[in-house]
Amino acid sequence: MKGGVFALGNFDGVHRGHRAVIDAAIEKAREMGIPARVLTFEPHPRAFFHPNAIPFRLTPPESKERLLKSCGIDDVVTLPFNEKLASMTAQDFIENILIEAYGAQHVVAGHDFVFGHKRGGTMKILAQALAPHGIGVTEVEELGDEGEDISSSRVRELLLEGDVETAAKILGHPWTIEGTVVKGKGLGAQTLGYPTANVELGPYLRPKLGVYAVQAGPAGKPLTHLGVANIGIKPTVGEKTENLEAFLFDFDKNIYGQPWQFALVSFIRPERKFETLDALKEQIAKDVSAAKKIGKAKAGRPEP
Repeated sequence: MKGGVFALGNFDGVHRGHRAVIDAAIEKAREMGIPARVLTFEPHPRAFFHPNAIPFRLTPPESKERLLKSCGIDDVVTLPFNEKLASMTAQDFIENILIEAYGAQHVVAGHDFVFGHKRGGTMKILAQALAPHGIGVTEVEELGDEGEDISSSRVRELLLEGDVETAAKILGHPWTIEGTVVKGKGLGAQTLGYPTANVELGPYLRPKLGVYAVQAGPAGKPLTHLGVANIGIKPTVGEKTENLEAFLFDFDKNIYGQPWQFALVSFIRPERKFETLDALKEQIAKDVSAAKKIGKAKAGRPEP
């Protein structure tokens, strides 16, 4: 992994702004005839400094690496964000990590990239420190027209509002939750007539709780299955932990224990408690009908 053009950043969500940085790194690497690499960090610094904070991740490590590689990058280097890295000065990061450890030949980052202890390093400092070593720096300007905010923070805000369509426009792909399918209580199949796939949310941000039209598929594969999913605690049946529970249309395979991904396509309704299971079953039928209409309208949309 030594040598090459390195794109620097956390890249949570791998949104269009991140992709602009990655594209610039790939272009420079091809021009120089060397590898294009991403240098990122795990866990997210926010999780390191605030370990008890509510879940906020858009793309946990495996999902993030898959998205980064799908952008055409040659390698992804993930540094452990620990006490040693958190206390490292900007100058030490440049000398010990970028130059000595990885032999960076060119560095690319967004205009607002900061690094080092107490975020003391800026793009200006980075360029000044690398210039004597003959290492160039490309600063990628802010992406967005007419005041459009292309940032991970904005995506989180939109997801909390249930506006997954606008979030997808900023990301450049539908927001997707990935996880291992686990067994639930069997209520969906045995009582309600809708067998479901259950996925724990883990470190993922909790979007607006409710029912969504989804596209699904095995992790890393095209999302070829349409369905409807509830994200929340299922108050009618007394669950206490938020999870994703999806019913896939025209699907009868056993996928327990398999990693799957579920892209949120459109918000249908908020989660609410029903007085009886029959009332819940009646509502699920309406949700399925709504999701099928949405899925048909979205047919042909590019996969993430």
